[in-house]
Amino acid sequence: MGTAELIEQIFQEQWGRVLAHLVGFLGDFDLAEEAAQHAFAVAAERWPRNGEPSNPTAWLITAARNHAIDRLRRARTIQAKAHLLVEEESVEEEMEDTRVPDERLELIFACCHPALATEAQVALTLRALGGLTTEEIARAFVVAPETMKRRLSRAKTKIRATAIPFAVPEDHLLPARLDAVLAVVYLIFNEGYGGRFELAAEAIRLGRMLATLMPDEPEVQGLLALMLLHHSRRDARLRDGELVLLAEQDEALWDSEEISQGRQALDRALALYGRGSYVLQAAIASLQLDRPPDWAQIEALYAELARVTGSPIVELNRAVAVAEHRGAQEALDLVERLDLDQYQYLHSTRAGLLQRLGRSAEARAAYGRALALARGEPERRYLKKKIAEL
Repeated sequence: MGTAELIEQIFQEQWGRVLAHLVGFLGDFDLAEEAAQHAFAVAAERWPRNGEPSNPTAWLITAARNHAIDRLRRARTIQAKAHLLVEEESVEEEMEDTRVPDERLELIFACCHPALATEAQVALTLRALGGLTTEEIARAFVVAPETMKRRLSRAKTKIRATAIPFAVPEDHLLPARLDAVLAVVYLIFNEGYGGRFELAAEAIRLGRMLATLMPDEPEVQGLLALMLLHHSRRDARLRDGELVLLAEQDEALWDSEEISQGRQALDRALALYGRGSYVLQAAIASLQLDRPPDWAQIEALYAELARVTGSPIVELNRAVAVAEHRGAQEALDLVERLDLDQYQYLHSTRAGLLQRLGRSAEARAAYGRALALARGEPERRYLKKKIAEL
């Protein structure tokens, strides 16, 4: 592996850990992010010349901390920030004294402060923990990049203006932050599921930590189950670089251990009387792995999920179950009522239904619209193949 590839890999794997350490150290999100970016830039310049350090992550944290301290000195605020110049050993000892077993999870809870709007909490933490670009976060939210840029800017401004502390809340306040925390972890997983597999693995790792930290929260168990059940099919989703739909996947490539773990987490969530959105989604994901799937039950669960969430995207997914259970025309009638013109999967789902109904010209146009919105190369190749077939 070349130095450039190594730095990119370390960025994807360690950005969240480096930034979380700096935020805890500095108490300033903007300064921490700038220092982390500086450290990665210096690494990109020096490592090809001097060689890779023995502990790249520690090197990056040290470089970032030194840069931040230099910035503080230049800003003549060093007296106010003198506590930052404690010896490294005492900082490490302080980091060990925490109720949350990982500084990244600690930062998630800190970013999910109730003074921030939920969407701002999620977007800010995606930027901080996952290292996602503004464009990637915007795609996850199905909004324009400029809209997301303004949202992130407002969140950071509010943090500065109101002096929101980056600290783990007291135990009795943790559940109040849980909805935003779960949304963060799930969106990180979704971004990883689309191709950045290290993010999907990171989301599952964070989900396991949450399940350890809050073992009696059914939605935590539900989210962990959902991620494990989806992740179990990662090796079957592509064949020779081509996207393979669930019904056509080779079950031998599914990870049976992850399926078992996912269903155990789902059982735990149901035993805790969980009926929230993640528990419902996990139940659907579990049923979809059966052969043949019970489409009537899946449709009923999607109907309940739509009632709970009010989400048009859930309604779109329900349409797929309706097509299998009651026919393509009823499903198309449902799809046509949804206001999701900028959402790729509305058009690809609509195209598939039109194709099943023999309306080839309309199906080709809908596939073309989906292709114009598609980002991932496997999905683009799949859509081009469908267009060619028509």
